[in-house]
Amino acid sequence: MCGIIGYVGDRTNAAATVLKGLKKLEYRGYDSWGVAVRENSGLIKMSKRPGKIGELKIGEMRLPKGTVAMAHSRWATHGGVNKKNAHPHGSCNGEIALIHNGIIENFSELKKKLAKKGHEFKSETDTEVIAHLIEDKLKRMRPGTNEKEARENFLKAVQKSLSEIKGRYALLIMSQTSRTILAARRGSPLIVGKGKNEHEYFVASDIPAFLEYTNEVMYLDDDEMVILDGGAHFYNLNSGAEVKKRIVKITWKAQEAEKGDFPHFMIKEITEQKETIHRAINQDPKRLQRAAEMIQSAFGTYFIGCGTAAKVCMVGEYMFSKVAQMHVNFSFGSEFPNFQHFIKNKSLLVAVSQSGETADTLEALEAGKKKGAKIMSIVNVEGSTMDRISDLSLYLNAGPEKAVASTKATTAQIAILTLLAYARAGKLDEGRKMLIEAGSKINDMLNPRYEDYIIKLARKIKNVESMYVIGRGLNYPIALESAIKLQEVSYIHAEGFAGGELKHGPIALISKKTPVIAFVPNDET
Repeated sequence: MCGIIGYVGDRTNAAATVLKGLKKLEYRGYDSWGVAVRENSGLIKMSKRPGKIGELKIGEMRLPKGTVAMAHSRWATHGGVNKKNAHPHGSCNGEIALIHNGIIENFSELKKKLAKKGHEFKSETDTEVIAHLIEDKLKRMRPGTNEKEARENFLKAVQKSLSEIKGRYALLIMSQTSRTILAARRGSPLIVGKGKNEHEYFVASDIPAFLEYTNEVMYLDDDEMVILDGGAHFYNLNSGAEVKKRIVKITWKAQEAEKGDFPHFMIKEITEQKETIHRAINQDPKRLQRAAEMIQSAFGTYFIGCGTAAKVCMVGEYMFSKVAQMHVNFSFGSEFPNFQHFIKNKSLLVAVSQSGETADTLEALEAGKKKGAKIMSIVNVEGSTMDRISDLSLYLNAGPEKAVASTKATTAQIAILTLLAYARAGKLDEGRKMLIEAGSKINDMLNPRYEDYIIKLARKIKNVESMYVIGRGLNYPIALESAIKLQEVSYIHAEGFAGGELKHGPIALISKKTPVIAFVPNDET
């Protein structure tokens, strides 16, 4: 996912401000970056390049001066890694610049139509099409005689353009005609931050980008846009009606989003697990009881997640079976359409997501809501989309998680689902005690003597081509997740299997050089 940040305010070094914020989003991974600044004269200046921002010192860059700026880090999808494909992208006449996260599904069709009208494209991206589409709409309008009319034309052109676009997007758009940033969302997160003074606003794809400056945020919903012009004005993209937003105060501290003395965020977040498990289980007892009652009274409960959260849901399915002696269903968010015909108005969908913005999981929840199902979310970000559409939310309270491979959020999610299973069984105190002990045992595993052993083992397997991870019962989803971690972090081909399934196929690929990691706890497995 790309990183996005925009700023409108009083700072004349707005470009440096957004680049500093963009660096806070480097954990997402990217291959190129760029910045656009609207100078006080109205001209838009852009600077972009492949590589990392960290390779240059922001203070030493020759950046244009202006109080309106936006920046973007790109992970290539349409088009190769080079300067011309990096964002921002502009219109033919240079009056419009924009940055984008998402995929425009019908960009090829739109590009052909615009090319026939004389539009010339400089990149291979789907994003550039949007800038030319807005420009094309503006050409068909009567020019505004003042800034107010010019701004209204710009808004109408954006609305008309986005109505023709198929796909997902988080968009920041800048125009020469006014000192504003227009942001729009469909399927990709955007958050607005209210600065320390009444004229300063940020908009970004993730909170850490501006957490240094403010902890007061407002969330865009799908098919909404916001105009930042010294204020923040929210509108429905389809109807044009104004939308009221409530301000949510983020409890994270800016320091929590820094890696400090740790070599990278993943190690830092691994060491925080004892504390985050304690915070996760320190839920309001009444809220927990209500959650347990929702599960008890539901006619069919589904745990839904994607990626790592999906494995957490599988753990939850196991815990409810063993502890609460209750059957729940698990589904990947992306696979839920195949099961949604089973949903009734008494069904319960329990969504698990660190960000609360996972697109496939959100689509599953929306489908369930249309059938009258109740929604419960287990999320880390209060005020996120999942939180807002849920009948009840339980918060991880894990603080910002910046490593691509989830650790502390994962164990916090497992802790909450486990606690719910014990609450459903009427054994809440027993479950809480067990989880506190588990947190302490995780801490014990981080002492230097284990660390030395882990380093030796890592060196032994670091050059293998393939490996397998196996486990039974509760450790089957753990084996699946461990294999994902090996893939994500070490780029080693790894697969997870149920222990009893190794002999049914995978064993044919095992040789003397193939490591197999087995989870062998002291239980019935």
